[in-house]
Amino acid sequence: MTKCWRAIAASVTGSSHEKSGQPCQDAHNYRLLPNGVLVAAVADGAGSAPLAAIGAQIAVKTAVETISNLHPLPENESNLRLLLLDVLAFARDSVEAVAKTDNVPLKDLASTLIVVVATPENVQAAQVGDGAAVVRSGDGSIIPITTPVTGEYANETIFLTSPHALSLAQVNVWYGTPAQLAVFSDGLQRLALKIPEGIPHKPFFSPLFKFVAEAEDDTVALAQLHDFLKSPRVTSRTDDDLTLLLATSF
Repeated sequence: MTKCWRAIAASVTGSSHEKSGQPCQDAHNYRLLPNGVLVAAVADGAGSAPLAAIGAQIAVKTAVETISNLHPLPENESNLRLLLLDVLAFARDSVEAVAKTDNVPLKDLASTLIVVVATPENVQAAQVGDGAAVVRSGDGSIIPITTPVTGEYANETIFLTSPHALSLAQVNVWYGTPAQLAVFSDGLQRLALKIPEGIPHKPFFSPLFKFVAEAEDDTVALAQLHDFLKSPRVTSRTDDDLTLLLATSF
């Protein structure tokens, strides 16, 4: 019997944006495909970009739709890596098209982008910028699939719209039996990872993976995930927009 995935995801406005009246600039999208495949994307709009929320939404929508339309996926690792790079390029092209149509600078739509494809046998990920994707294997190990890319200064990163963004992208394939998966924007990375190494913080992930594995009602679970992201435990340590996608195989 082919394993399947169940996923929940939430993006919430950080306290700094709430105070300034700005919208949430994070975005997420995901789709469950046949044969036990999950496609997911998370993007974090650049705080300095006036149309960052739009850029992030375009990036995640394009990435998920592109992979979904190409299903079934190639099995060869080299072809998988090329596909993920192509997906990043398609997402960038979509953002560029909107910039041209609306006659705005491309940098006004700047965002990061993480794209993940999870199958019963592996997890594939491509990433431009910060945030990360983490998998829990069948033996309980919590493994980083991607790690945040930062610049010379704090809170500096690479964006999908940056020059040479695609040549600097991470593209990784992890082989094993995935049990749970997390994809998150940079607002959570100081809680979730040991920085700068990018090592997953097990006390952060273990309860979340247990939560998504035991959730019985997706509507209730989504509300609880939203409450967690808005809880003092999280907001006392970050004022940034937050996105967290959790998935479990069954």
